[in-house]
Amino acid sequence: MNDTPGWASPGSAPSDGQKPDASGPAEPADRPGPAQPADQPGQPGQQGQQGQTPQGPGPQWSKEQPPPAQWSSPSGSSGPGGTPPPPPPGPGWGTPPPGGQGGHGGWGPGGPGHGGYGHPGGWGGGWGGPPPAAKPGVIPLRPLGVGEILDGAVSTMRTYWRTVLGISLTVAVLTEIIVVLFQGLVLDYSSTEALNDPSATLDELSRAMGDAMLHSTVIFVISLVGTVVATALLTTVTSRAVLGRPVSIGEAWRDARPQVLKLFGLICLLLLITAGIVVAGTVPGILVSVAGSNGAGIALTVLGIIGAGVVALWLMVRFSLASPALMLEKQGIKKAMARSVKLVQGTWWRIFGIQLLATIIANVIASIIVIPFTFLAGALSGDGITGWLNSGGSGLGWTFLIVSGIGSVIGSMITFPITAGVTVLLYIDQRIRREALDLELARAAGVQGHGSAPGTTPGS
Repeated sequence: MNDTPGWASPGSAPSDGQKPDASGPAEPADRPGPAQPADQPGQPGQQGQQGQTPQGPGPQWSKEQPPPAQWSSPSGSSGPGGTPPPPPPGPGWGTPPPGGQGGHGGWGPGGPGHGGYGHPGGWGGGWGGPPPAAKPGVIPLRPLGVGEILDGAVSTMRTYWRTVLGISLTVAVLTEIIVVLFQGLVLDYSSTEALNDPSATLDELSRAMGDAMLHSTVIFVISLVGTVVATALLTTVTSRAVLGRPVSIGEAWRDARPQVLKLFGLICLLLLITAGIVVAGTVPGILVSVAGSNGAGIALTVLGIIGAGVVALWLMVRFSLASPALMLEKQGIKKAMARSVKLVQGTWWRIFGIQLLATIIANVIASIIVIPFTFLAGALSGDGITGWLNSGGSGLGWTFLIVSGIGSVIGSMITFPITAGVTVLLYIDQRIRREALDLELARAAGVQGHGSAPGTTPGS
């Protein structure tokens, strides 16, 4: 590769057995060359013995060479003809091409060629980056950063607030009605009073803890169903918002209606998987407790619940993009779950972190609204806020449930769009990174000349 400009280091000696060409370093003028015997008649083979080509005597290498990376001779004399030796190359990518620095796409530093390496308008030190990506809607059409995903979810809610808040309000009201009826008619909070009793026995504490976990699990499942349904209905709104196109509630429902049964099947399957993992983690501890070792059984149950929670969390993140895949790609349940696993593969921690951050932000905002309503509900209950606080919130009347439920509905109107929007935008971001979906989105949005190189300016 000695013929590649800029590949060999300046002043380096040629390889053994290789004859230097014209591009090698010039022989110093003040050093005599090796003796050249005159050609004598009758000795036709002497030129080959002296290492000369048939075209005439070529430059010969002296036994003493300057050290590597040194351009002048050790004595500091000038090059042939009294001219100073050429300077070392600049910060460019080797020597200029035969067309010189003025050619198109020159390699030299500062050459006037268009797009040259080192040219202020090219890929060198003065490179200003690629042009900004097209942004027909709420996000730029390129790989997204964390802030851009969060901002896209908020921008969708702010720009299309009528549709987004209408869907969120409907789902939140239906979800909260189910929760309030379940809390008021089914749950028995008297079984959890042992948690506030210092004199309670170990069996009473175990029973109370189990009932409290059952209550929390049921409420969580109901809320999870509402969240997934809101995500499904808001998927169409967010996907249209990416293209800068509004959509009404009726259009979103017509688009989501063919997939609603599959969506509920997906929800049920994910809940069954989670329940199976939790049961598998708690059964050993329960069996040990039934055998008579209560202390060991409780410890084993706690460890099993922790282990089952970790496994369930890992699986839920892997399947977290199944809902938008099912709704946007019109896939079946099995294929949607496989698509989610494929899109999440290799980026589990990133997706988990973004979803966790979005959940924390949404819940903090919702808590600012829910907490005042909770205290107001306690104040309007029969014993007042002091009696409610002294009872530890165990006595929940209908007044408390209804007033606090109103606060939960308002909080869910904010929580649903953020979590749903982040999930859909994460799905779109993963497809942009892996499948160059930004090109398809640009064509769908009517953007001209977008995406000469897919995935430019990736986000974090």
